[in-house]
Amino acid sequence: MKNDKSVIIIDDETDFCLLLTEYLTRRQYKVFYSHTLTDGVKLIKEVQPDVLFLDNNLPDGLGWANAPEIAKKMPFTQIILMSAFHPEIPNMPDKAMFRIIEKPLSMKELDKQLSNFP
Repeated sequence: MKNDKSVIIIDDETDFCLLLTEYLTRRQYKVFYSHTLTDGVKLIKEVQPDVLFLDNNLPDGLGWANAPEIAKKMPFTQIILMSAFHPEIPNMPDKAMFRIIEKPLSMKELDKQLSNFP
């Protein structure tokens, strides 16, 4: 079955992006990634993804601090906030579709998170 969903990964860990890209590509997602918040925000505007994986600690800012604004501009994007450091949960808009997952990710948890979105 073909999956037409697009995914953006914003994470500064190159190997993590490559592994997650490979995993999601095998599940028929169209995957894009960025290693900086600045480039990632540009990519979000271009691609308008169905799913966004957003790390917190990025070289040019805190991803989670930008999550509420991204959710307002992209209300149909499912946002998965990722971090290994348990940052403060951002104050997301009421109808924002988001989840939080802790790094390192397990593939079982990843599948569970993706299947929980409408």
